[in-house]
Amino acid sequence: MKTLNKKSITVDAIVNAPIENVWHYWTEPEHIIQWNNASADWHTPKATNDLRVGEKFLSRMEAKDGSFGFDFTGIYTKIIPNKAIHYVLEDDRRVAIKFESKGGTTEIQETFDAENVNSLELQRQGWQAILDNFKSYVENRIP
Repeated sequence: MKTLNKKSITVDAIVNAPIENVWHYWTEPEHIIQWNNASADWHTPKATNDLRVGEKFLSRMEAKDGSFGFDFTGIYTKIIPNKAIHYVLEDDRRVAIKFESKGGTTEIQETFDAENVNSLELQRQGWQAILDNFKSYVENRIP
């Protein structure tokens, strides 16, 4: 199903950690399952990631009460280690993530095509919450 909505949404965060650590925590499945949720009542029990152009990733996202779940999947279209990840979701929406080292911190900017079901603000809030959870996860692991 192709999306006809041409709007994009950007979320961002500054993570108080070196870019090498940020990249590692962002791309490794054993870490993805720890931070990839927008709220405490959701979790990611399974993640796979083949971080190569043309290859796939999958994050199984589920409500902890078992009431709902879905696979968040995509195919990588561009990867520049420690700098950028681009991918296309199953519904043909595009996502671009930029990582920028700023001394001992890392700025992450994530821009994605909006879908047509939820409001733009709800989508922005959800993606920002996941990014904020990532920031917290990383910063709690750096001495």
